[in-house]
Amino acid sequence: MIAIIKIRKIWYTFSALAFIAAIVATILWGLNFGIDFTGGGLMEVSFTEQRPTHQAVTDALVSIGLNNTSIQPVGDQGLILRFKDVDEETHQKILTTLEEAFDKNTDGSDRGTFEEKKFSSIGPIMGQELKTKTIWALILANIAIIIYVGLAFRKVSRPVASWKYGVIAVIALIHDVFITVGFFAFFGHFYGIEINAPFIAALLTILGFSVHDTIVVFDRTRENLTKQHGEDFEAIVEKSVNQTITRSINTSLTVLLTLFSIMIFGGPTIRDFVLALIIGVTFGTYSSIFVASPLLVTWERFSAKKS
Repeated sequence: MIAIIKIRKIWYTFSALAFIAAIVATILWGLNFGIDFTGGGLMEVSFTEQRPTHQAVTDALVSIGLNNTSIQPVGDQGLILRFKDVDEETHQKILTTLEEAFDKNTDGSDRGTFEEKKFSSIGPIMGQELKTKTIWALILANIAIIIYVGLAFRKVSRPVASWKYGVIAVIALIHDVFITVGFFAFFGHFYGIEINAPFIAALLTILGFSVHDTIVVFDRTRENLTKQHGEDFEAIVEKSVNQTITRSINTSLTVLLTLFSIMIFGGPTIRDFVLALIIGVTFGTYSSIFVASPLLVTWERFSAKKS
């Protein structure tokens, strides 16, 4: 049996350092918000012949200094391009670049396959109202998790109150989300990676994965508590973690292998989204094994001493 709970101070130290580093990175560098939050320019173009790939369009735009362009297919032959801080001069450069890359014959004459449908300035998709609603939704979701877990564990309220399982599950969620945000503060400062709507979707996915993995470990603890009356609580939690650790790691490795495959072969459009998932799933697995269950034992020991 692996002594995970016994050396919990090591895991606490690592988590505390990672969490503090994430907060410092976020405060120091901030988040590099993309056009979903800041607004920018929107261009819709169409091609009468074969539509170029996202990578080809991205490469063409990078050549004139436009990085992190959002590209969305529309219909069979169209594309919607979303930019950050595009003035009319840059707009004309974009048109010229796209025409030269995709609408010229070998002799330099126009093929007539490229057409600009519209160009306009857009406001941020993630407006202040939506941001506020998102925050409230997350708060209510965490409260609902605490209530649900408390009800589900009500039959094993000794020696730890059932609602504490829910609180610790939420603490593990906060741990995973803040560390992921800290990584993206670092990536945004040094590599220009932006925070857009897909990143928010990734955070919500991480929340679901993390709480699921944590509850699986807690559920085994609940089963063992009902079967092994009188045994030391720390020993029961240690046994429960060891019984589920292989399952947790194998499940996460399967997910990570899939995510790495998507990251390598999926192209730049979803790369940042997948990167957030990789970080979140990794730390979600770590927290369910090395943070949540040890916190359960620490809380029980503290309550016993206080009594």
